[in-house]
Amino acid sequence: MLRLFPALLSLALMAGPALAQQADVRFGGLRQDTTLPVEVNADQLSVDQANGRAVFSGNVIVTQGDMRLTAGQIEVIYAEGTTGIERLEATGGVTLVSPQDAAESREAIYTIDSGMVVMTGAVLLTQGDAAISGERLTVNLKDGTGKMDGRVRTIFTPGSGNRP
Repeated sequence: MLRLFPALLSLALMAGPALAQQADVRFGGLRQDTTLPVEVNADQLSVDQANGRAVFSGNVIVTQGDMRLTAGQIEVIYAEGTTGIERLEATGGVTLVSPQDAAESREAIYTIDSGMVVMTGAVLLTQGDAAISGERLTVNLKDGTGKMDGRVRTIFTPGSGNRP
């Protein structure tokens, strides 16, 4: 029976996806120096001085170092009483890409000072050959850590060395 255990374990892992409510994920490729300048490119910009918001729309691309975030629209929320940016709120299909990792979702909020990115809505993270999906992905860009929540799904290939 003990000889059969490794074979049964391999079959069980290959037979179907691993499902969970939450998964901690490593994000070495999404580690980012959050003090670097943030560059925004878009088809259009609308500014509302009264509420201190700016909205970039149409093929929006945000870059900071090696990280690139794209979306249909990004609203810039300024820190109260300053000209500094507090956060970016991205909607309309969001993609976050680094040299080694990529994540897609419906929406995302990037809080600049803390380096936290929260992606929500049908999140898919790919890291090399590995992929993991869920409803909410929280990434700390400063230390490269993260957590996927909400009916997490991934498929492991035994012996491949891929890890979520």
